[in-house]
Amino acid sequence: MSAAEELAPGAPLMEVRGLERRFVMGDEEVAVLKGVTFTINVGEYVAIIGPSGSGKSTLMYQIGCLDTPSEGTYHLAGYSVGALDDEELAALRNRFIGFVFQAFNLLPRTTAVDNVALPLRYAGVGIGERRRRARVALDRVGLGHRHDHTPDRLSGGERQRVAIARAIVTNPKLLLCDEPTGNLDQRVGAEIQALFEELNRDLGVTLVIVTHDPSLAKRARRNIKLVDGRVVHDGPALEGF
Repeated sequence: MSAAEELAPGAPLMEVRGLERRFVMGDEEVAVLKGVTFTINVGEYVAIIGPSGSGKSTLMYQIGCLDTPSEGTYHLAGYSVGALDDEELAALRNRFIGFVFQAFNLLPRTTAVDNVALPLRYAGVGIGERRRRARVALDRVGLGHRHDHTPDRLSGGERQRVAIARAIVTNPKLLLCDEPTGNLDQRVGAEIQALFEELNRDLGVTLVIVTHDPSLAKRARRNIKLVDGRVVHDGPALEGF
């Protein structure tokens, strides 16, 4: 897969058209996403917002290639996600998307370097090269002095920085973050926000943050708001929601 490498800043990275996601619950079919449509270009900084139960998490699974739509289309870097099998979806995720989660999702007895290097192992990169690239990524997020520390020896903010380093070690086009400051205090959360913005600005990575935190959402250049599975706002950041 190499299509994303050809995308210039400002070109469409993800194109969502009429996206529907339905689940069967007992005897009923429940629609969680209802005709969602938007485009996000390379280099954008977008927050997907909305109240609990609005469909944010389901949409995150769609754009993160962790699930496929019931109806409609989703193209990532020119690839039709709905047409890919599980192995192809995994390859698309590993090459083009870096994930950052609220709970960090680090291996507890594994050093920071080896946590960060994990996606490169799945990509078939040799141990020496993946550790070298992992150290570079840790340096990039300000953890050059914590290479050999395990998560239990790191603060919450440092663990999230390790998770961010792991997300960027493959040089993804898309950094997809799910409530990335939810487990952090206000000061450390602000530092992590600033780091995301630095990566967006300096590396040109497309930044999409799924959040219910108005302070995080308003720092994005664009908000996509969901209510009851539908897009009700797609434009400049909102002051509150």
